[in-house]
Amino acid sequence: MPVVSITNSDHYGWGENCDGWHLAASANLNVIRERMPQGASETRHLHSSAEQFFYILSGIATLEVSGEIYLLAPGEGFHIPAGIAHSLNNEHVLDLEFLVVSTPPSHGDRVDA
Repeated sequence: MPVVSITNSDHYGWGENCDGWHLAASANLNVIRERMPQGASETRHLHSSAEQFFYILSGIATLEVSGEIYLLAPGEGFHIPAGIAHSLNNEHVLDLEFLVVSTPPSHGDRVDA
């Protein structure tokens, strides 16, 4: 198995100048490293089948889950079960970098809320 990093993983752009790197992708698991610049946000959504775990590497995440707001600092994470509406935003000065672990993979399983 090769060592995986953002230098040798598939990259994609999304949202407002955000970046993502597929670190692991299989039929049952998806691990993505993402970067959100200051002021960037994602559309509130849910996943019908996929559950997700967000883990903050740097910056401060503002995570809205079912109407509740959580501030996540580096070294903190949050599990979101399938079917729960949520959005992640970077309302702070530094770039936000985080891991998103989804099982099963969440691509194609997104519904805007």
